[in-house]
Amino acid sequence: MATEVAAAITVYDWLVFAAVMVATFLLVVYGTRRKTHPPSARAGLLDYMLMGRRLTLPMFIATLAATWYGGIFGVTQFAFEKGIYAFLIQGIFWYAAYLLFAFLIAPAMRKFKAMTLPQLVTQMFGPWSGRLSSIFNFCNVLPLVYAISLGIFLQTISGGDFFVCTALGLLAIVCYSALSGFRAIVYSDIAQFIAMYVAVAIVLIFSYLTYGGYDFLRQHLPPTHFTLFDREPLLPTLVWGFIALSTLVDPNFYQRVFAARSLTVARRGILFTTCIWITFDLCTVLGAMYARAAYPELNAAHAYLTYSLAILPAGLKGLMLAGVCATILSTMDSYLFIASTSISFDLCGYKSGRSRWPHILALIFSGLLTLALVQLFQNSIPQVWKVLGTYSAACLLLPVLYGYFARHKIRDWQFVTICLAAATGVTAWKFYPDNAWLDELYVGIAISAGGIAVLRLFDRASS
Repeated sequence: MATEVAAAITVYDWLVFAAVMVATFLLVVYGTRRKTHPPSARAGLLDYMLMGRRLTLPMFIATLAATWYGGIFGVTQFAFEKGIYAFLIQGIFWYAAYLLFAFLIAPAMRKFKAMTLPQLVTQMFGPWSGRLSSIFNFCNVLPLVYAISLGIFLQTISGGDFFVCTALGLLAIVCYSALSGFRAIVYSDIAQFIAMYVAVAIVLIFSYLTYGGYDFLRQHLPPTHFTLFDREPLLPTLVWGFIALSTLVDPNFYQRVFAARSLTVARRGILFTTCIWITFDLCTVLGAMYARAAYPELNAAHAYLTYSLAILPAGLKGLMLAGVCATILSTMDSYLFIASTSISFDLCGYKSGRSRWPHILALIFSGLLTLALVQLFQNSIPQVWKVLGTYSAACLLLPVLYGYFARHKIRDWQFVTICLAAATGVTAWKFYPDNAWLDELYVGIAISAGGIAVLRLFDRASS
């Protein structure tokens, strides 16, 4: 299949693709040259990690919107297999979480003078809580899903080896992320944001022009593709709702809100971006449904890309390829960068801005570890999503929310105990033989909630 796809790409497509990639690189260079030279080491670190907290509304929207869709092949795989059910589990649940973040979490977190989520947890509970959350943070943001997506993409258009394609993609990201830290990521996101949205829009437009509208889909798709719940059981469906709530402890959201010029910029940015995400989701879900209707025999993981190249004319294929590549890169670089700062800043405590080598070495380590783990999960993007999202939602979500809004705070050792108990429960239940009737996420959530309740009763009895 990869050979056939590569053969369908013309020289005009490669020129368009190269032009978008060059524009992205030039924006990174431009952003790096605009950097002010800070007078102190701390200001240098603030610039490297949060762009000096000077993120404007347009930049906030572009970087947040671009960062959130690196797993495009996971979403389109869901939509190809299950239709508009994908819009529920990968869309509606998440929009609710975004609104909660904008109106509840953003005002609460801006009260803390923190630069990362683990540093905020340290200020809220204590040093051991911060260290533990940085470990969860690192595991959650290792960009396995996006590295797999990038490997699939490069393999599909080039016909090369999956591992080599993934390694080359990771190398490129490590190189430009090391240039100027978060600033380089934000400026690259501007070009990537434009490319990715134009790409999914033209696929949907040409799908309609080629095959028609709703009648074509209705005639060529199973009836379950038009039911929001796809006859799925309620509890497995709600698992995705809890995973969406892990947005409330997602380090990418925290990084951008910390980097925003003001709370107003952050809140408005999230609201505007949510509207943009709705449009993007509609384009990708409907595009994948057209792919299923037109070519039902395609492999679900590659179907959207293969279908798009089949219906687009020369030149626009290159633009679509650039958009898909931008979608993946814009998420992958952010996750890899946060993974590296989790090691250098949060775990190792390197807080000087005079030398970036500790951060760069952590970036290289994160890239190599990602490459190694990709080999274990390369055939299951949704499964990686679910595993990482489960641990984040089950272990961190309730304790952090409790810290924000409860009148009486839990202590450092209590936070650590609750998180470790939840992680142990999730892992044990996952390997329990007769566990099919209840998802492990519910076990972790129950342990977190029960742990908070028990410890609060213990504190009241002791006082």
